[in-house]
Amino acid sequence: MPDAVTICECFARDGLQHEPEFVPTATKVALLDSFADAGFRRIEATSYSHPSRVPGFSDASEVLGAIRRRPGVAFKATCPNPRAVRRALDDLDAGHGAEELSLLVSASESHTERNLRTSRAGQWERVSEMVALAGGRFKLVGVVSVAFGCPFEGAVDPGRVAEDVARFADLGADLVTLGDTTGVATPPSVRALFARLGADVPVVAHFHNTRGTGIANAVAALDVGCRNFDTAMGGVGGHPSAIRYGAGLTGNVCTEDLVSLFDAMGVDTGIDLDLLAKASAACEDALGRPLHSMVARAGFTPTPNQENP
Repeated sequence: MPDAVTICECFARDGLQHEPEFVPTATKVALLDSFADAGFRRIEATSYSHPSRVPGFSDASEVLGAIRRRPGVAFKATCPNPRAVRRALDDLDAGHGAEELSLLVSASESHTERNLRTSRAGQWERVSEMVALAGGRFKLVGVVSVAFGCPFEGAVDPGRVAEDVARFADLGADLVTLGDTTGVATPPSVRALFARLGADVPVVAHFHNTRGTGIANAVAALDVGCRNFDTAMGGVGGHPSAIRYGAGLTGNVCTEDLVSLFDAMGVDTGIDLDLLAKASAACEDALGRPLHSMVARAGFTPTPNQENP
């Protein structure tokens, strides 16, 4: 049997947070439904960020209330602080909550201050409070941002990242995501960091393609045992549009491109390629422009039985 991976589709949260214009709620809901139809079993749906800070997610509760639920599909919402977890609990009590919550830390002090408006120590206190508030009612996903390098401080100590992963595991996180927030990772640094981590909690590879290395880094993570990946349709995304750091194309690894590569390698993603292509086109329609997927232009990678002799 071919190896299998789980890909979390992040267009609707990490992707849309970079967009300066509000995407209508009905459009978001239709896209999220199309992702589930295509076979994604983990989907990042929205964020409980403060509406004044990230206006694109002011409809978080409405989105979660309108998407079609189906067995085996988990929708995730990002929670930057305890207030966000309380909102998530209110939605859960109302019958339309997220199945998963992302809890955020940054591996550097400077990025923590810029992105979360606190210190690392302060954010870890928040995370502990958020875990207690969640009360075991959600699957928890710890996120370590700038895990491979900080736009303000440069290199990040891999030992600090490993400690953060272990700390999330001790708090009961079900998964921990390593975020290459500004696309500075390389295959050697990916192999070294993933190989260093223990097996206490599964790790998710979250690469940004800012320097064109995202897919190479994903394959490097696969080679050292990672089986969970975050991607976004069309390679969109990055920091919230009102927060500026980094340069160039700040988006995620393109879902279409990584699924195509894994499919050609015999790695089972569980994604229907025809429905993926339709969802990809719908994402471009929603944003009103061509996006960055190479596969969207050239088609999926031919498998050996499809190639001409």
